[in-house]
Amino acid sequence: MGYLKYVRELWKKPSKELLRGRVIEWRKGSTVSRTERPVRIDRARSVGYKAKKGYVIARVKQLRGGRQRPLIKKGRRSKHRRRRKIVGKSYRWIAEEKANRKFKNCEVIGSYLLAKDGQYYYHEVILLDRELGKKYPKAKGIAKQKGKVFRGLTSAGRKSRGLRHKGKGAEKVRPSLRANERRGKN
Repeated sequence: MGYLKYVRELWKKPSKELLRGRVIEWRKGSTVSRTERPVRIDRARSVGYKAKKGYVIARVKQLRGGRQRPLIKKGRRSKHRRRRKIVGKSYRWIAEEKANRKFKNCEVIGSYLLAKDGQYYYHEVILLDRELGKKYPKAKGIAKQKGKVFRGLTSAGRKSRGLRHKGKGAEKVRPSLRANERRGKN
């Protein structure tokens, strides 16, 4: 691996001045923007990035602070009291979905957190063009799949669905929570 080991060590305690300058620049940009090369080359390579044609890197900006329902002023509603939504999706999974909606001809390989400030999370999402991906033997399987991120089949999606665990204690997560509920009603 060589130099990537040292890059990983540097990212454990990144320079605050350098990161502050970049975050200020990213904050001014759009929600989903394409970049030439990854900021964290070590994470990108571990996720599956290659410096070849067809690999796309998108930086996604997301508001922080949890998801909230609109404030209900009148009437008696069951959801009147609790404004904060409890959502089964992580910010990383939603960032992958946003990137895939922008780049429709691509398939998500993986993603990772870049930085966060008081207002936003910044994720980097690695995508593969379906047509160009079919040319590479190792990426052919990814290029054939379609809508992987929307079905919760990426790493972030699988983690949010609770599929990192097997065996005892994880009986209700497979094939899905809803399927398990249906099975119990018969």
